[in-house]
Amino acid sequence: MEKEWYVVNTYSGHEAKVKEKLEAKVESMGLQDYIYRIIIPETTEVEIKDGVKKEKTKKMFPGYVLVEMVMSDEAWYIVRNTPGVTGFIGSSGKGAKPTPLLPSEIDKILASMGMSRVNIESEIAVGDKVSIVDGPFKGMIGKVDNIDLENNRLNVLIDLFGQETPVEVEVYQVNKA
Repeated sequence: MEKEWYVVNTYSGHEAKVKEKLEAKVESMGLQDYIYRIIIPETTEVEIKDGVKKEKTKKMFPGYVLVEMVMSDEAWYIVRNTPGVTGFIGSSGKGAKPTPLLPSEIDKILASMGMSRVNIESEIAVGDKVSIVDGPFKGMIGKVDNIDLENNRLNVLIDLFGQETPVEVEVYQVNKA
């Protein structure tokens, strides 16, 4: 089974509490192999009030939390029964498991937060083969030459007209080959 992103519905205003409780359950029950990342989609807006700049964090989807997980029976049960969770989005109810977000959907959300579906630090290393899934070089396979953690970018060497050519891509534009 593969890890995928799911949308969890919470009571509005309880997103942080749900995240905290879910992370505590993952830690105490040893579910790190099933539940990976729990994210509250937020953006930072700069507001100027009375000539003073203020940064304000705003929830992109109030009442929702994103969970990267493997949809096993145990992990599904743990998330559903976390206090503050009202259910999964994409589930018909009646015991049916939800459908995950499409990679293109989660990529847009995470990119707007300066994050990526691919965890660069643990999943991709220099020398790894990657396939480009978005942008002008879509469909090409290359080798990671350089990783820019700060800007979530990769330099990938691809075969262009029989010559090894470096291209710069965003992390969300690649999958590990």
